[in-house]
Formats: sequence, C-alpha cells, structure tokens
Amino acid sequence: MRALRYENDSLRVADVGMPRAEGEALVRVSLSGICNTDLEIARGYAGFRGTLGHEFVGVVEEAEGAGVLVGRRVVGEINAGCGRCALFAAGDPRHCAARTVLGIVGRDGAHAEYLRLPASNLLVVPDEISDERAVFTEPLAAACGIMERVDVEDGARVAVVGDGKLGLLCAQALAALSGASVTLVGKHESKLGIARRRGVETLRLDQLKGSTSARAFDVVVEASGSPSGFDLALSLLRPRGTLVLKSTFHGSTAFDSARVVVDEITVVGSRCGRFAPALELLKSNRVDVESLISEERPLADGVRAMARASEGGVMKVLLRP
Repeated sequence: MRALRYENDSLRVADVGMPRAEGEALVRVSLSGICNTDLEIARGYAGFRGTLGHEFVGVVEEAEGAGVLVGRRVVGEINAGCGRCALFAAGDPRHCAARTVLGIVGRDGAHAEYLRLPASNLLVVPDEISDERAVFTEPLAAACGIMERVDVEDGARVAVVGDGKLGLLCAQALAALSGASVTLVGKHESKLGIARRRGVETLRLDQLKGSTSARAFDVVVEASGSPSGFDLALSLLRPRGTLVLKSTFHGSTAFDSARVVVDEITVVGSRCGRFAPALELLKSNRVDVESLISEERPLADGVRAMARASEGGVMKVLLRP
C-alpha cells in the first residue's frame, strides 16, 4: 500500500507493506486530515519516524473478536494502551506509560491506504455525518477535552487565542457545550467570520490595544500554535484565572513566570479528548467544520499537500487514498 512517511529527515509517499492486524482491527482509510502536529513532526517534534496522520475516517476490513464492526464506517481514538495497566482497565489509556499513539508515538498513522487500531478504540460514525465532517472528529474531540480539564462555569468569560483550525474548533465547542461567554482572538477576518456565524464573539489582534480585554477573562485557551500566543494569553487573564495550553510545536517557549506567580495563574495542559461528545456535536450540526476545509488532494500528492498545509492562511488539507 501507499503511505505518507517521515523518515531520514524527509517526507515521501512510499510503497510499504500492509499493516498486520495482530489482534487489532484493520481499517481501510477513506479520508485523512493533515494536522499542525503532522507539520511539527516533520520539523522534529516528538522524534517520530514512520507513517504520519491521526485524523481519519475509514471502513473496517477485519476486526478479530469484534466482527460486528466489519464493514462499518468508523473513526478511532488515537491512544492505544498497553492492555495491562490500571488506566487501560479503566477504559482511558490516554496516559498509559506504554501507550502508542497513531502517527505520533510508536504506531504508523492514518495518511495511508490502511491502518490498524484496537477495536476498542473505534467508534461507528452515524449515517448523518459525511466523511468530510467525520474526519474532524479527532481535533473536535481535543477541543471538547478542554472541559474535561477545566470547570467552565456558566457566565464565565473565556477567550481562545488563535483563529486557525484548532482555535476555531475550541471556540465553537466551548460555545456549544458550556454556558460561558466565548471570544475568539485572531488576526484573519475571514476566519473570525466563521466563528461569528456560530454565535462566538471575536476580537482582532489590532483591536486589542485600548480595549477592555486586558486581564478580563476567567479562562484563556492558547491555540495559536505559536510561542507568542503564550504571552498574549497571559495578558488576557485576570488574576487567579486559568490558562489552558493546547498548542504543540517543536522547540521551547519562554514565558513570564513572575506573572504566573504574582497573579496566581493556574496553567493546565489539554491534549486528547474523548470522541463521543465530538460525534454528537457533528451529528447535531452544532459546529461548522466544512468552512475549515481548504482543499482535498490524493494521497499520492501527500508531500505537496503537506507543503500546502504549512502555507499561511491555509486551513485543513484532506488526503484521499
């Protein structure tokens, strides 16, 4: 089969062997989405080598012990546990010390014709959700996951920094699932417009100076994908507010630790969320993901698709095997 791989410090579409299920499910990929994490891996983040990609929708071809899934359209939670630890037994392997992560840690990913995952990781996609919407399940789940980590109270003021794909999903998910007043902070009028159409307030970066937004928010989500987003997020937080970090990128981030201490800021990391809430949002059409799609390319054009996805202003680039 063909797969988009990062190895020997370069990207290429390669002919590789089919994944062996080895007690897991074999999924034929219908559509995959290029994520900023894929771009960062190609810059050295996480030290991963192999097939990239963790956002997908596909059809189950084989599923040992879970034959009911064969032929079903599915998405898959990306963390595969060790099968032995207490976290795995509790049904949440996201922090299993021996886990593999699809296309990120120790497991070939979704930018391929086929992938494998434990059957327990797979969720059937409702008929009402198209492939083009279902492929957003993983990043939307990450956005919903904020509310696993932070108690967002009714009436709270929440800001999301960054109007890229993740920021737009975070803002929409928070607006749909919480009783907070949500503001998306960004610099692209066309992207901010997507959020406004879903009832999210917006603020352009060039409007911040002289505004009343400084030190005004109870919770700020940093989803800019840029080290500078950290300082901006801190400037928006009230004393004893909560900073939620969503961005992952290669390199280190400098920040004003004195501000964190003096204002008693709570800093919370937020990574993967559960898929069920995201599928419900997609099924009920409470979030706009279609507007986040810039283009679709064949998997064979994967290297150029990655380059395209890294260009300024480009949002989601999809790959079809």
